[in-house]
Amino acid sequence: MGGLRCVDGSYLTVTPIACRDSLGMPYEVTLALHRDGSPYGVVGERCGWFLARLARGVGAARSGRGNARLWPDPDDRFPGDEPDGELFAFRYRTRSDMVGGGELRCQLRTVPVWVPGRHGRGEWRVTRRAYVEAWGPAGIGMRAVLTSGELAAFVEALVAEAEGALEPGELGRNPVEGAGSLKSR
Repeated sequence: MGGLRCVDGSYLTVTPIACRDSLGMPYEVTLALHRDGSPYGVVGERCGWFLARLARGVGAARSGRGNARLWPDPDDRFPGDEPDGELFAFRYRTRSDMVGGGELRCQLRTVPVWVPGRHGRGEWRVTRRAYVEAWGPAGIGMRAVLTSGELAAFVEALVAEAEGALEPGELGRNPVEGAGSLKSR
């Protein structure tokens, strides 16, 4: 399970949960959120493909592909052409498509930082950071500020765990011995 230490000192745990079809076969993942071990929400229905694509994008940006090469520090390199923007937004949706019950999103922000120099001189250095924010159904939020390296490690851990959750079990039979059973009729 992937986790992040947030700026308020709390700990956000994100666990991929397999979505299963009518035969019990896993086909995608949803993310369960926990704040300091307590349930916090379930978001991102069928988001596994998107997470895998994001992991590849962050890896490519860190290696200096595309517009990310304009940032000299690999920790400032994120996918996308805009300096600020949204990398993902996963929400909870009910069957009637109503939004509520939690949210997990990641926004890029450009942050100026003053770097003091000698004799009272200094300079501004511009950095980019990923702000991962989670909101529970009660409206209480959490925030973690990550470099691209930290975001890459977090997303890659989620993808690896999601791939483990999607490994099929026994393929020959379903629980009611209907379609897909090995018995001939």
